Amino acid sequence: MNFFSKTKHLSNIRIHENKIKKYSLFFVGCLLTAISYNLFISPNRLVPGGVGGIAIIINSQTGIDNSTIIIITNLILLCLSFIVMGKDKTKATILGTLVVPLFIKLTEHINVWIGLDTSQILLSTIFGGILTGIGLGMVFKQGFTTGGTDIINQICSKVFKIGIGQSMLLTDGLIVLTSGLFFGINNVLYSIVLLYIISLISDRIILGTSDNKMIYIVSNRDKELREYIKDNLKHGLTIYKGVGESRNKKKNIIMTVIPTKDIYYIEDAIKRIDNEAFYIITDAYEVFGGE
Repeated sequence: MNFFSKTKHLSNIRIHENKIKKYSLFFVGCLLTAISYNLFISPNRLVPGGVGGIAIIINSQTGIDNSTIIIITNLILLCLSFIVMGKDKTKATILGTLVVPLFIKLTEHINVWIGLDTSQILLSTIFGGILTGIGLGMVFKQGFTTGGTDIINQICSKVFKIGIGQSMLLTDGLIVLTSGLFFGINNVLYSIVLLYIISLISDRIILGTSDNKMIYIVSNRDKELREYIKDNLKHGLTIYKGVGESRNKKKNIIMTVIPTKDIYYIEDAIKRIDNEAFYIITDAYEVFGGE
């Protein structure tokens, strides 16, 4: 096997391994979402928006099991997506649309199996939000969706020319508020907390944890600050050339990435060296290369 054939072979193996990892994380994410739904959310009639929330409302009035309602609703939405959004957009949602209700069906008796007391609604809200957030975060991070009202959000965004965020607020908000007619205002409040926790945790899973901070500094004493960062903190930096809008004065902008544990030292140095310096600190979730 020559060099190029070997390189291509190794590349194909890597692509195959990445694909296995991607789908494995997707299925684990769907399973965690289903477990959380059956263990914490559905028994307490928390309504986290989406088709899962609709299923809880319909189930309370008809007795039809949640997974059946979810799969029927999802299939209707898939057909609608195919008509409005086209084949390519619809393909990306098919897998999640079918897998999540399947796992919900398979785990519907999980509370009987493990015998966990989930009657405390506050604890169920917290742990249900955390577990669902982890599951959805894993699904979204692999480039998949769970279908359902994601399809409605995309259709609303396209038809009414509004952002996805506005569409989500409209659809999920309407579902959560409607649940108040059936389960009371207390459940609505718990559902809002649940949605917040899910959003918070899923964002963290998608972005990862921030072990580093990126800092931009504009100072009249940038030379001293640069020396402190290089000599004391032992970190590299980049200098940008900037122009102040008000006085049209040229200034250097220092940009550096430092571990979160060192943020106190650089803030202290800025205040000591130039108390009038302007600086911005942001999270740096992934850092590659550099010195």
